[in-house]
Amino acid sequence: MSTQLPTKLAVDQWHSKIKDTNNLLSKIADEQLLLEVSPGRNTGTYILGHLVAVHDRMLPLLNLGERIHPELDEIYLENPDKAKPQTLTGADLRDLWNKINAELATQFITLTEQEWLQRHTAVSEEAFEKEPHRNRLNVLLNRTNHLSYHQGQLALLKI
Repeated sequence: MSTQLPTKLAVDQWHSKIKDTNNLLSKIADEQLLLEVSPGRNTGTYILGHLVAVHDRMLPLLNLGERIHPELDEIYLENPDKAKPQTLTGADLRDLWNKINAELATQFITLTEQEWLQRHTAVSEEAFEKEPHRNRLNVLLNRTNHLSYHQGQLALLKI
């Protein structure tokens, strides 16, 4: 078995989850995104903004470049839903979602198998020597699972 196969499977799964989430978002109106997924829980706009911010953070974490929208952190990562006013509409967030994921896709195709297995920027060289699984591919697997979790929450808005 080629050592490239596991990496290809992981990247393909990422793209599949992005496509599935795009399909789901196409079935949810902006007005529905304003709703809580369950009483007392996060709104769809908060979840989508959270996903955009997390995916934006992947660029420097994977050493693929600078963040595009660090200003999203205060609203969508550092505070719970409704703690700060959300200034972006559902349409704004969809646009940012598409742009950040297009940038990630462009960057992902440039990475070789060896580059996927390199350390990510949140781990020191010393720690990576002891724990080589703390690599870029591991981040991708983690973020794919993270997306799946929140995709399930967003699906509740369709009901």
